[in-house]
Amino acid sequence: MKPTTFQTIHIPKMKQRMMQILVMGRTFAILTLCSMLFFIMLGLGTMLQKQWNTSPSTSMKGFAAAVSSHFFLDMLGMEVPHLSTSTEEPILSRQKLSSFLFQMLTNVNPSDPKSLLSHELPGLGRDDAVPLRTAIGNGAMTAPEDFNDSPAIQEPPLALPTPSVEIPLPGATQVPTKVPAKDIDAGKTTDGTKQAISGKKFVFIYHSHNRESWNPELSKKMKEPNSATKNITLVGQRLAEKLEQLGVGTLHSEEDYAATVKSYNWNYSYKYSRTTVKEAMTQNQDLQFFFDIHRDSQARKKTTVTINGKDYAQVYFIIGHGNKNWRENEAFANKIHAKLEKEYPGISRGIWGKSSANGNGEYNQSLSPNSFLIEIGGVDNTLQESYRTADILARLIADEVFQAEKVNAKATKK
Repeated sequence: MKPTTFQTIHIPKMKQRMMQILVMGRTFAILTLCSMLFFIMLGLGTMLQKQWNTSPSTSMKGFAAAVSSHFFLDMLGMEVPHLSTSTEEPILSRQKLSSFLFQMLTNVNPSDPKSLLSHELPGLGRDDAVPLRTAIGNGAMTAPEDFNDSPAIQEPPLALPTPSVEIPLPGATQVPTKVPAKDIDAGKTTDGTKQAISGKKFVFIYHSHNRESWNPELSKKMKEPNSATKNITLVGQRLAEKLEQLGVGTLHSEEDYAATVKSYNWNYSYKYSRTTVKEAMTQNQDLQFFFDIHRDSQARKKTTVTINGKDYAQVYFIIGHGNKNWRENEAFANKIHAKLEKEYPGISRGIWGKSSANGNGEYNQSLSPNSFLIEIGGVDNTLQESYRTADILARLIADEVFQAEKVNAKATKK
């Protein structure tokens, strides 16, 4: 008779192993599910971003369109031998390239310490803007400001080289030497002939912040100078007058919302001006172009350029990403910006976009694709410097109006 053998089974140990297997399986299942959900959400987010895309950063796909032609050619010249044969000082230096790439990757401007603090201090970066088109006059890619927390310091304006002037000192923006030989004749268009458009009103100029003023004109230093009489509406009036001289019918609103609106609240400025624009559109069916004129809040060194010995107020073009069709407005603004870059390099500080997450973000631009906000000069510019820039803008805007009317006339004949 064979002896009977018994095998001992350690049930608690087996149970422990089973529990370990179950825990590992559950962990794996959870990780798998989370990964799947992550990629699903990522895909949905990408689809929504493409559809809405109200506040995009510049992508490499659109890089060539987002930077100036001079900047892009200099960049290509770093890789293509003999592409850049000009004797002009290159816009794209190693320092500027590293600064540009650093800002695009981190959203921190090395030339602006506030951009670093704005990520940590609530409210400091509430008006962050996205660069849509760079400009020769803004090599540091400094964003526009709606307010200035530090006292403005009077400094010499930025000087640009002319054919008879040496390259400026280090620190100044370097631009091509092609600059105008004389001031624009406000009574003529590009081809030298005065034109007129059938007495109709095509352009509407208004001011959401109509009391924005300048320290030199008020003869005192303020963080945010404002005046009920000597303010940005004078620049708008100058622009309107020059457009009229060029044959472009123009309406100008000098509405003082602080004086006319009951229980006025500055935060509702664009709500008030939207009513003004809609009333103008109702009363004048021919209006097609709308410009909200402001002045920036930065110090003189960031808002002034010298061309042929004369100081000009620099300009920002602002596009509201709260408008779902903002690309149409940006395309129109770029027509003016591109001409400034070509004919008066240094006056434009680029096209910048703002989202609804950080302010109004729409700026009444959904009312027309031919609408954008222009910031002319800053708190330390003079009225005369702003007038000079307004005269140039008038001629360039008039060119676009005439071109649009030619296209409309051809379409009507067909």
